[in-house]
Amino acid sequence: MRDYDEVTSFLGDWGPFQRLIFFLLSASIIPNGFNGMSVVFLAATPEHRCRVPDTANLSRAWRNHSVPLRLQDGREVPHSCRRYRLAAIANFSALGLEPGRDVDLEQLEQEGCVDGWEFSQDIYLSTIVTEWSLVCEDDWKTPLTSSLFFVGVLLGSFVSGQLSDRFGRKSILFTTMAVQTGFSFLQIFSINWEMFTILFVIVGMGQISNYVVAFILGTEILGKSVRILFSTLGVCTFFAVGYMLLPLFAYFIRDWRMLLLALTVPGVLCIPLWWFIPESPRWLISQRRFREAESIIQKAAKMNNIAAPTVIFDPMEELKLPSQQKVFILDLFRTRNIATITIMSLLLWMLTSVGYFALSLNAPNLHGDAYLNCFLSALIEVPAYIVAWLLLRTLPRRYIIAGVLFLGGGVLLLIQLVPADYNLLSIGLVMLGKFGITSAFSMLYVFTAELYPTLVRNMAVGVTSMASRVGSIIAPYFVYLGAYDRVLPYIVMGSLTVFIGIITLFFPESFGMTLPETLEQMQKVKGFRFRKKPRDSVEKEENPKVLVTSF
Repeated sequence: MRDYDEVTSFLGDWGPFQRLIFFLLSASIIPNGFNGMSVVFLAATPEHRCRVPDTANLSRAWRNHSVPLRLQDGREVPHSCRRYRLAAIANFSALGLEPGRDVDLEQLEQEGCVDGWEFSQDIYLSTIVTEWSLVCEDDWKTPLTSSLFFVGVLLGSFVSGQLSDRFGRKSILFTTMAVQTGFSFLQIFSINWEMFTILFVIVGMGQISNYVVAFILGTEILGKSVRILFSTLGVCTFFAVGYMLLPLFAYFIRDWRMLLLALTVPGVLCIPLWWFIPESPRWLISQRRFREAESIIQKAAKMNNIAAPTVIFDPMEELKLPSQQKVFILDLFRTRNIATITIMSLLLWMLTSVGYFALSLNAPNLHGDAYLNCFLSALIEVPAYIVAWLLLRTLPRRYIIAGVLFLGGGVLLLIQLVPADYNLLSIGLVMLGKFGITSAFSMLYVFTAELYPTLVRNMAVGVTSMASRVGSIIAPYFVYLGAYDRVLPYIVMGSLTVFIGIITLFFPESFGMTLPETLEQMQKVKGFRFRKKPRDSVEKEENPKVLVTSF
């Protein structure tokens, strides 16, 4: 019985074939970056006020004072959802009375925006909010739109792995890319909010499925030494590149339907990749399709200018492939120790996800240029991933994760102390907070995989990453808090991030420790004091090649 990596080792690790697969699969992730965050511009809420019909018989003074003022962040601004009763002020106008001088405006009766709203077009020509008036009584629909997209992401997480196991990596990769692109295109023709959100759920399912299957395909084709690079800097960095392209598209295309049309084009451009990206030879072997797997390896050898053996995969010889043991979710709660670790892990994943997605979705709401702020929010992820990768190679896990969480949460809490007119300082603190939380988020896969024994490792990573989907679903409502107070979202997010940073210090340390094989070998939950590795496990094991992803 021979190992697959041993059989294909003659290909080398970083030849033209591996470089092609690395960059093509990474490039296929780019549409995920802007589709995953497109809602920040599609569902943006411009400044608005109640519409006063042109037919209303009002003097210029009364038309200018038809909307009451309210306090927002210490200054008076026109009310977004109320106006003075039109019949009353029309009567005062006809009598020649002046607002403020002859009539006390505070005593006037008010009414809702019965004639609709006037939306500012200074930043956005149109969004789904202006299209279907998702403000005031219907403003709850805006965060729900984002949440339903992430519900689709959650559903896609359940089915993507099973579909790729059943029908193959390549076919499901391109099918889910077609789902993401096709249903994004159909959203352009939405006639109401309900149709838009139903399609958005399906887009979310395709988005995460494409991401997961591209990751699986890359890790199965690429060699051991390249796998860790692909799963960290490759996938995550290209996701960030797609995220950075979003504000560039949105800056030049300010109508939401045209923006959606533009965002579908890169998905169409991925069609030629079908002829360059092969099926996973590992999957073909698991289906006993040896001839097809051998053909792919021989083509790879030819591309790398390497002579391939005449027979690579002998159907009569059994290859050593990873075996799957049956485990149940209750195994994650079998003992008091593992149950405690699981509960803490669920909290860690969920609250870190809340911080990451809430800060990402809130970027256009910061003071200044919405497009520049969104670009900076995407750009800061690249150094965050690089720093996380470097820290994971050299330092204890729980201390570096807690450290970047304290950094992220601490600077978010400082925002409430910044004067309202120090806008650049506030934006800088937000970006520093995003840096810390993104770094922590990208380390969680490695940390979780190292904590759990082999028997339940995949189950643990799967369940805890599902908790992050729950975090992304509730994240839009943290952004929604900004409608009541500018700094309230940062106070809540900062407090929760610092809290989960403290919880992280109670995890066992996994750096340099032998990976556990059984539940009994799992380390015990501890307090703040770092316990040194026992003498009998001093042998240093290479850091496991575990995926690090932003989703």
